[in-house]
Amino acid sequence: MFTMSRRAVAGLIAAAALLPGATFAAEPLKEIRLDWATYNPVSIILKQNGLLEKEFAKDGVKITWVQSAGSNKALEFLNAGSIDFGSTAGSAALVARINGNPIKSVYVYSRPEWTALVTGKDSKIASVADLKGKRVAVTRGTDPHIFLVRALLGAGLTDKDITPVLLQHADGKAALIRGDVDAWAGLDPMMAQAEVEDGAKLFFRKPDANTWGILNVREQFLKDYPDAARRVLAVYEDARKYSLENYPELKKAFIGVTKLPDAVVDKQLKERTELTHSRIGAPQRESILAAGLALQQAGVIDAKVDVKATVDALIDDQVPLPKS
Repeated sequence: MFTMSRRAVAGLIAAAALLPGATFAAEPLKEIRLDWATYNPVSIILKQNGLLEKEFAKDGVKITWVQSAGSNKALEFLNAGSIDFGSTAGSAALVARINGNPIKSVYVYSRPEWTALVTGKDSKIASVADLKGKRVAVTRGTDPHIFLVRALLGAGLTDKDITPVLLQHADGKAALIRGDVDAWAGLDPMMAQAEVEDGAKLFFRKPDANTWGILNVREQFLKDYPDAARRVLAVYEDARKYSLENYPELKKAFIGVTKLPDAVVDKQLKERTELTHSRIGAPQRESILAAGLALQQAGVIDAKVDVKATVDALIDDQVPLPKS
């Protein structure tokens, strides 16, 4: 009888893996890693109430949480494979996808007005045009950064007309209050805190230019574990509905994490955060596409990039959600 050594068998298996079309089942799922963020209040409820831990307990799947300080950090974590699901602005996800980050946008956690251009209470800055020659704090690769670029474009300026000071969001707010910068591309809840506690002024607002709060998943995770991805989104949907129906509990959880006073939290959550959306689709495509085309016009995105095709590749609306 013909027999083969273990080494020979291993060699054949390795060779087969290189054949075109070769597919192998993914390893059994042992862990799901997600981010939570103060700009994604639903994630705070999800984490605090242990909803995913309960959902996957019977499968023996560990749930690991990582805090994202901004879309840029969530996208770095996704690109590095250190998280499987990350919350960002839609426009930031698009830029990341253009730059080769293999992610899919699969869910809407909020429709926010989480960014505006902010200056100090005694500043003479009153319009975007007044930013010419000024120092502006901004976190690159986030919705506030993209909002700033689009605002400058609308005023006939570019980022060459200002001095960008690259800081993470909380540091940008601190720099504005200290007077180290003239303006800041703000993000809630830090922006709301600057308003309430320091008299900061939101001198340029444009709610429609705030792109949606989007949950992204690593493309490989979605391919390997489609049922787990569906279950994560179903639990996310439970947390969103709970947040919408139980504002006192949402507020309490948010304060527990941020230690911010009631007035600041109410300004972000009541005035500037809408949680009535969940399914990703045409409105998000249009918003993200508009942001991408504006960035291309401003020279941030290369003229050769097919923005529409990239938006189509980014958004995956095929992961089912429970019927409302």
